[in-house]
Amino acid sequence: MQREHLEQHQVWIYLCAIALGWGLAHLVPHAAPMAEWLLWPALALLLLATFAQTPLRQLPLVLAQRRLLAALVVGNFVLLPLLVACLLPLAGPYPAVQLGVVLVLCVPCTDWFITFTQMAKGDVRAAIAWTPLALLLQLLLLPLYVWWMLDAQVLAGLWQPRVLAAAVGLIVLPLCVAWALQWGARQRATVHRWIDRMAWWPVPMLALVIGLIATSQAQALQTASMAVAVFARPTLVFTLFAVLACALALALARWCDLGPAPARTLVMSLGTRNSFVMLPIALALGQGMELAASVIVLQSVVELLAIMVLLAVLQRIR
Repeated sequence: MQREHLEQHQVWIYLCAIALGWGLAHLVPHAAPMAEWLLWPALALLLLATFAQTPLRQLPLVLAQRRLLAALVVGNFVLLPLLVACLLPLAGPYPAVQLGVVLVLCVPCTDWFITFTQMAKGDVRAAIAWTPLALLLQLLLLPLYVWWMLDAQVLAGLWQPRVLAAAVGLIVLPLCVAWALQWGARQRATVHRWIDRMAWWPVPMLALVIGLIATSQAQALQTASMAVAVFARPTLVFTLFAVLACALALALARWCDLGPAPARTLVMSLGTRNSFVMLPIALALGQGMELAASVIVLQSVVELLAIMVLLAVLQRIR
């Protein structure tokens, strides 16, 4: 099997992982603590593999395309946060759900965005070059978005020692290790081969992480009716976001006079969010905020289905 085939069918893999996780939680009552324990190393490996595919050396490529760069920055870090602020009242009254919505929708994707840009015939080189800048900007601006859209108590929760430890241990540390591996790959072919092998990891590792989250979070939603009640409104938010983000991207591309390939890159950037980079933060929030992680997983599923529809539309108008 080629890696492209795995990526093209990833949405079904993730849905199966969720079903298996929920089934395991109900068949094996004591599976949740073990799943929660396994989740952290699995998430660390997932993020390491993701960051290893984020090359700093190609950053000058996107900096040279000023109109595309301006559209990416304004679209992802100005227009979309405004859109999230407008949609947030529809997410429901649960603080954990609201926080999960803000965490996942305010940060642009740095991984499968590249795959989808390639499938959409966008500018793949510019997409690759954009990812390290997108990652750095979102880590700097995310606390500002949370402070603006949510109350002070939620913001204070993000500064807990365990949340900061999770951010450092599962985001900053893997990021530094990944970039050290990239530097080592220039010196040794063995390291380069390992980075190439790690390109296969994100889909199966994300499926494992999603399955473990479904297992560990199943007790938080003890009945199907409760799950529907909690998730119906954020599902509506994520669906509206997918449609409106695409519309904003097309309007912004026209306003910036982008060519077809850069325009498709912009559409894919605004349409994809950095869900599992936010998972360590959501998972470390503690008691009362467990649903934030489940909301982030829900957004991933809605996004993948929306992207599949968008790709089908783009293929027809080519």
